[in-house]
Amino acid sequence: MITRLHSAAVTGIDGFEVQVEVDAHQVEDAGRISVVGLPDAAVRESVQRVTSALGNCRFFLPAGMVVTVNLAPADVKKQGPGFDLPIALGLEMAYQINHRNVPEPFRRRVPLHPERWSFIGELALDGMVRGVRGILSLAMAARDAGRTYLMVAEENAAEAAVVDGIRVYGVRSLRDAWDLLLEPERFETTQAQSFAPDASGGPDFADVKGQPYARRAMEIAAAGGHHVLLCGSPGSGKSMLASRLPSILPPLTREEALESSKIHSVCGLLPRAGGLLRQRPFRAPHHTISDVGLMGGGSNILPGEVSLAHNGVLFLDELPEFHRRTLETLRQPLESGHVTISRAAGTMDFPCDFMLVAAMNPCPCGYLGDPRRACRCRPGEVSRYLHKISGPLLDRFDLLIDVPPVDPESLLHKADGENSASIRRRVLEARERQHRRYAGSSIRCNARLSGRDLRRCCPLSLTQQQMLLEAVRRLGLSARAFDRILRVARTIADLGGRDGLTDADLYEAIQFRQFESRMAP
Repeated sequence: MITRLHSAAVTGIDGFEVQVEVDAHQVEDAGRISVVGLPDAAVRESVQRVTSALGNCRFFLPAGMVVTVNLAPADVKKQGPGFDLPIALGLEMAYQINHRNVPEPFRRRVPLHPERWSFIGELALDGMVRGVRGILSLAMAARDAGRTYLMVAEENAAEAAVVDGIRVYGVRSLRDAWDLLLEPERFETTQAQSFAPDASGGPDFADVKGQPYARRAMEIAAAGGHHVLLCGSPGSGKSMLASRLPSILPPLTREEALESSKIHSVCGLLPRAGGLLRQRPFRAPHHTISDVGLMGGGSNILPGEVSLAHNGVLFLDELPEFHRRTLETLRQPLESGHVTISRAAGTMDFPCDFMLVAAMNPCPCGYLGDPRRACRCRPGEVSRYLHKISGPLLDRFDLLIDVPPVDPESLLHKADGENSASIRRRVLEARERQHRRYAGSSIRCNARLSGRDLRRCCPLSLTQQQMLLEAVRRLGLSARAFDRILRVARTIADLGGRDGLTDADLYEAIQFRQFESRMAP
């Protein structure tokens, strides 16, 4: 007789149901256990973990049994240790059903309706159930496959309970798992934690002294979801400004939190205390990061930093120090909001709708144009340094900001700047105007305006058209930069509570591209 249980596996960031089939029969020679269905090394090694766990929990382990475990569908690779729990339970059911001479101390009742359940968990050698990563996607797969109950490790239960439509039970050991199957009414389900976004944590803009131009630019970026490039000498506050951007962004919605939490869960970065992410992601990878680390990929095709920053901020400090090839991979995701990874193992599509904030020095030594210290770089060195950032990548920034050195006296005597809570209120008002304007469409913010929508939302007078054309010619801007000026002007008008664009809105947006004439290769 074959016993069948249900589990789930992850491919990319999405889960799919896996059927665990166990066939056991008695033979006269030595027994063996085989796992088939494209298992990886972690799945194949489950045989040792499962047999040790069964023995240490005093479950029945008859000699001379040939066991075949099949993980269906058999044409999809199975990864990770999450199949330990269903394999162990399936083995014990098969032993109890097929072996008639089970000794009394090992005789157990067999659960009647295991088909209603999905089982996910790694086993320790002593039978304790450990958590696995990606549980959020796995719980969704179990729910979508029609399972009523989900059994996971206690440490995964709070995370899995976020998924509506399935009852989640957390277990500590293999013995608890068997008892739960027999009498589920004796156990309590795990209740989902209420979702409340946390917008209060993190550094505050009140810590920033001076820099009114850069602070204004960061407010505009937050209100419209725009990409920002900060350029200034060392110690001018570039990293300080970037790290405080999440504190003025709108709080995560539950839908956004679910999207981002799935990605972090698959990568094992979601806190196992449970629940969804409550703050917008802020990722700051080191400049030595590889293409795979930034975009995603690898032998198991996992999301990269651009996807981990989904619905949040990706901060690239010391931008010219990144490998140029790595930076160029950003061009397509910045436009589309998703990245497609194609490998021999398959093709995966990951979301990556993030705000890019980059910081850099104006030259290799960092002091070009600094009134306090002389630059030691030769013109050729400066040119090569700036040429590390290609024109197409530079074109994809909406705001290019020159961050001047801070006056030392202001650090001692200047009062604290405006705090993040005050700035966030204006940002939320501007975002609410955008929400009403784009109701019924997929556009979330001004940065995603394109084509016909951009012309409809940013009508220009004849004078404004001439002003913009003159600026484009004088600064040598591209058509993409032309559109980005309009998007930024639309955001400036939203911050001012205006439906139409004024000359001042357009002029301010143009000012944020003045720096490009110095940066363009």
